[in-house]
Amino acid sequence: MLANRILTPILAVAVSSCVTARVEDAREETTGLLEGETVVVMAKSYHQGNETEADYIRCVEKALGSGKGALNVIPNQKFVDNLFPWFEPRTAPADTKGLDQLMARPGVPKAVKEMGVRYIVWLDGDTSRVTQGGSLSCAAGPGGGGCFGFAWWQDAAAYEASIWDLDDSEAAGTVTADFNGTSFLPALVVPIPLIARTQSKACNGLAKQLKLFIVSDEQV
Repeated sequence: MLANRILTPILAVAVSSCVTARVEDAREETTGLLEGETVVVMAKSYHQGNETEADYIRCVEKALGSGKGALNVIPNQKFVDNLFPWFEPRTAPADTKGLDQLMARPGVPKAVKEMGVRYIVWLDGDTSRVTQGGSLSCAAGPGGGGCFGFAWWQDAAAYEASIWDLDDSEAAGTVTADFNGTSFLPALVVPIPLIARTQSKACNGLAKQLKLFIVSDEQV
């Protein structure tokens, strides 16, 4: 048992989770936010039963609205409710070509103006398990129990944010975030999870780049 107590911390130090990241943007129009103008984050597509997108939207909303260079963010559900039914999954415009027609509908310009929405950030993508390996077994006996072995898995988080400018009904550009994280679970009696927070890192990385994209570098 003494050997296990010594070896387990050593193994934890020797192995740690790792994440690789790539965040890029492609600009089509100049951007900027005036006082009182806001941003809303939407899901470009929603698959029933998939909570990843909803969780990711909430994460990006929180990250955009806090920290250095925080933006004014309108909660997704408030925006959808105030513009019902025009931003429900089946009726939301598929591209900027439908914005002019949408903004011409009675009540829509007034609702947008009251909320001060300047940009819609459309999110698309997901986080998925791409590979895994190793083995881990746990057992209990008269003298006690424990787990032994080593397991690992790799998650990939790939997201794209399309930024629409409601002032001119044009696409301002896109920001993409690709994060790959490998998690480890070594065990000598006691499992020690070393988790790569792939999705949360992708959220924060994308939000940071969105801040830089929407406002100038000098403002952030």
